[in-house]
Amino acid sequence: MWNYNYYVYILTNRDKSVLYVGVTNDLDSRLQQHRENASKSNSFTGKYHCYYLIHYEHFTHIDHAIEREKEIKKWRREKKISLINSNNPNWKFLNKDLSNYKNHLSFRNERGEEKSCYSVSL
Repeated sequence: MWNYNYYVYILTNRDKSVLYVGVTNDLDSRLQQHRENASKSNSFTGKYHCYYLIHYEHFTHIDHAIEREKEIKKWRREKKISLINSNNPNWKFLNKDLSNYKNHLSFRNERGEEKSCYSVSL
């Protein structure tokens, strides 16, 4: 079986007041696309200026990445903040540091199944 790269990521704006959760198979390119939408008010990230990466998780199966994205999107803001704080307590913008901070992370999904991914650790 082939290994593929999929990422669940969380972006914020400069003031760190808005959170956006997404999934992609190419994190660098997707971040650039969000940047290119900066002046487009028809996209959420463009309207709220969410271009700053503060959390991401790596998966090798798209089904797991989509499942995790849906799980995080259902969370209240407080729980998302707790997730971010657990790996990036200063909410450092990680856009330029993608390859420097990967660590293994295990978690249980809503059905109690253990999942593995990679996450940012500073």
